[in-house]
Amino acid sequence: MSHNSRRDLLLKGAVIAAGSVAGLSASAQAGRPQKFSTNELVDNGHRFFGSVSRGLAQVVEEATKRWGQPNAYILGQEASGAFIAGARYGEGVMYTRNAGDQKLYWQGPSLGFDAGADGDRTMILVYNLPSTNAIYQRFGGIDGSAYLVGGFGFTALTANDVVLVPIRSGVGARLGLNLGYLKFTSSSTWNPF
Repeated sequence: MSHNSRRDLLLKGAVIAAGSVAGLSASAQAGRPQKFSTNELVDNGHRFFGSVSRGLAQVVEEATKRWGQPNAYILGQEASGAFIAGARYGEGVMYTRNAGDQKLYWQGPSLGFDAGADGDRTMILVYNLPSTNAIYQRFGGIDGSAYLVGGFGFTALTANDVVLVPIRSGVGARLGLNLGYLKFTSSSTWNPF
């Protein structure tokens, strides 16, 4: 075998190996997002929430005890208001370990014994997300709030075996219990339905 043909053979082998690695990487991105550890979530939450994050570790630990490790999370801001009927609007970025990050928006109505308004920094833990596109649906649940000026709180919303756990820290005055849903979209809209 000549020196040139051996070099050509090695070059072809390297190209095939590189193609295989690229193919594995592409298939990993198209699949189910991988899970995040509790420490990663707490660290990212501390950076996001800043000085108001004293209770964040306890809230994240409680959520992971109940639902395990999430395979995505969302960091964003939201505003809501209610007097019996209400609405919530938010925007943020969903982070996954192996399926990329994406900007998204959420909005939704609520109905219940609820009054007040608030603005929140929000971390939403996402469990059992089969693909990144599965976030674009309605997630329903019950939410309760009781705070004046600020506080931490979390609730759970579900749809098709996917569980969302919004953790909110904000300012405002809110008291009540309501039933509602959040609808996730790729572009902003004022229509909460």
